[in-house]
Amino acid sequence: MLPRPDFHFPGNVGRTIEDSDAPQFPQPVQAPQGAPNVVLILLDDAGYGQFSTFGGGITSPTMDALAAEGLRYTRFHTTALCSPTRAALITGRNHHSAGTGVIGEAATGYDGYTSIIPKSAGTIGEVLRQNGYMTAWIGKNHNTPAWEGSAAGPFDRWANGLGFDYFYGFNAGDMNHWNPVLYENRNLVPASDDPDYYMTTDFADKAIAWTRKVKTIAPERPFFLYVAPGATHSPHQVPAEWIKPFEGKFSEGWDAYREHTLARQKELGVVPENTDLTVRSKGLPAWDTLNDDQKRLYARMMEVFAGYGANVDHEMGRIIEAVKALPGADNTIFIYIAGDNGSSAEGGLEGSTNENLFFNGFPETWQENIKVIDELGGPKHFNHFPSAWAHAMDTPFQWTKQVASHFGGTRNPMIVSWPGKITDTGGVRDQFTHTIDIVPTLYEIIGITPPEELNGVTQKPIEGTSFAASLLNADAPEHRTKQYFELLGNRGMYQDGWMASAPASAPWISIREQYDPDTQKWELYNVEKDFSQAHDLAAENPEKLRQLQDLWWAEAARNNVLPLDGRAVERLNAEAMGRPVLSGNATSFTYYPGQVGLAADASPRVLNKSWTITANIEVPEGSADGMIVTQGGLVGGYGLYVRDGKPTFVYNYLALDRPTIAGANPLPTGKVKLEVDFDYHGAAGEVGKGATVTLKVNGAEVAKGQILKTIPIQMSLGEGLDVGMDVGSAVDFTYQLPFRFSGSIASVTIALR
Repeated sequence: MLPRPDFHFPGNVGRTIEDSDAPQFPQPVQAPQGAPNVVLILLDDAGYGQFSTFGGGITSPTMDALAAEGLRYTRFHTTALCSPTRAALITGRNHHSAGTGVIGEAATGYDGYTSIIPKSAGTIGEVLRQNGYMTAWIGKNHNTPAWEGSAAGPFDRWANGLGFDYFYGFNAGDMNHWNPVLYENRNLVPASDDPDYYMTTDFADKAIAWTRKVKTIAPERPFFLYVAPGATHSPHQVPAEWIKPFEGKFSEGWDAYREHTLARQKELGVVPENTDLTVRSKGLPAWDTLNDDQKRLYARMMEVFAGYGANVDHEMGRIIEAVKALPGADNTIFIYIAGDNGSSAEGGLEGSTNENLFFNGFPETWQENIKVIDELGGPKHFNHFPSAWAHAMDTPFQWTKQVASHFGGTRNPMIVSWPGKITDTGGVRDQFTHTIDIVPTLYEIIGITPPEELNGVTQKPIEGTSFAASLLNADAPEHRTKQYFELLGNRGMYQDGWMASAPASAPWISIREQYDPDTQKWELYNVEKDFSQAHDLAAENPEKLRQLQDLWWAEAARNNVLPLDGRAVERLNAEAMGRPVLSGNATSFTYYPGQVGLAADASPRVLNKSWTITANIEVPEGSADGMIVTQGGLVGGYGLYVRDGKPTFVYNYLALDRPTIAGANPLPTGKVKLEVDFDYHGAAGEVGKGATVTLKVNGAEVAKGQILKTIPIQMSLGEGLDVGMDVGSAVDFTYQLPFRFSGSIASVTIALR
């Protein structure tokens, strides 16, 4: 049971101190004797064939060095999506069992899909913290319910509340690397004034600083450091000097890349020699069918991505080297997982310069994207490469992120190093393992029995199984003999070397056809002999397929997988899905100066309806400039600001268009009432229609304009509302961040109609 009972003085207490036993203080909880430090690194949206350590074309010297002194696990599996994998990783329970069958932004009100990790699935952070460990979480937190991400809390499901003493990072699925919205514990981090600021470097700096600090203060206490940098998830942003070494490296295209990668994988021994290259997943184009401009654009997008991946491996290397320089570093377990799922195909068939278009159901065209080819990777775009490159990153497998039925979505490289213990350096392990197996493995190594009761709540059984024996013995038996998979209707069932697979929808299609599990086509693979799932045996062995199908339904019922739901972007609209909102039924919201960084799901739900802004401000002598209120940022949103003294309203329609309505004359000096009337043209239930915007100063109309289209489903990615300045990315490119308002603001009211 954790926490342990309160301390009570065990000796004799007399009337005075003279006739009492010597006093004793309760001692700090001690970790088990010899307990190792743990550094757990989890990259984002990375495929099996992406990094050089597993045969890919992106250099990864940190992984190379760690693998040379440790082990490479070639049959490690994730859930095919970020939040589900991360919930499984920190709890040791299956993702649906941990309430996270999908990302929080697509949560629905069923037990397996709330995005709320239940108290009965306590995290490894909380358990280790109560067993004497110092704990920190650096980087991406995508396990706090989206509607709880504001300064109002509640905070028990923020990283600190999940058992981590220190948190530095972002509460979202992805984040602008140049202008991020970050938190240190519960506090919004002020935007950096460093012109060369880059988020991954910042994360590495904070991880190094925390580790050095706590080991200096408490050198005998072990630490658990969880680093989730957010790369290589979109946006594919990275300093230009990291892109340059990869120029011209991908001009042969994705089909040739797959062939070269498989050859390297065989040489490295990370796939069996008899592994066959799977066919190009249905719907993806052959490289040879592209025209020269498409090839030039797509090759450049891959160069940017490669630089992005090389950079994050370098920054993780800085952390590892800093830890190795500390006393007792040999007793540190390093677990480096390259991806919380396979590589992402969410850039669509033609690539993307704004991934939020995909999440609103809009495809992009290469003809538009090639216009900004020289700006890719920089601060003006939330770019993402084409789906076929994602498929290539997942070599030798079929499919990509989201497709939990196939290893392209679920099989990720894992490297484990323990300098003081592992003797088979450079070894390869082929035991079938899963994300849920990390927690019980660490508990066994550390010498901790998972609590049956944690903080007063009876705990679900740990559903993972330890693979600790394989660290010291290549021939250790495989303890994970079965594992179900499900994500957005994509289903799979593994048992004793066989895998049944039922894909549902292509991941590059955002608006999907009606999902019917009864008409879903199942495939069957003997993955003991067919490493890559290249040969479908369903027609030859219907009995085995039926057995695995029946087992899948049993596992689904046991793990809260039902009801099945094949929808994709439709579920991103929080209001349509009925997800909670802290403001309840309120339709009017009044904000004051200092309200910045309000989480997207705690901001007013202004999509597909009419609304007004009323700002009471004071303009000093000589006029004023700056942001009054903004919601969203680079990939979508709006802003009401004063530029050159004139009131201005801009609507960022998914970075495709930024219609601007501005007054012709500067604002008067003194107290001013500034109003925006956003009159939506659609009827109830109609999405994405236009609007008429009227701008008023002290009750008099000063400007009026039409917005032809509005954002239908999701306004922005990781950014919410700011008053008096703009934190995060800019809503347009006419001003310099943070664009503080030089006058004063009494209040800003947003009223929904």
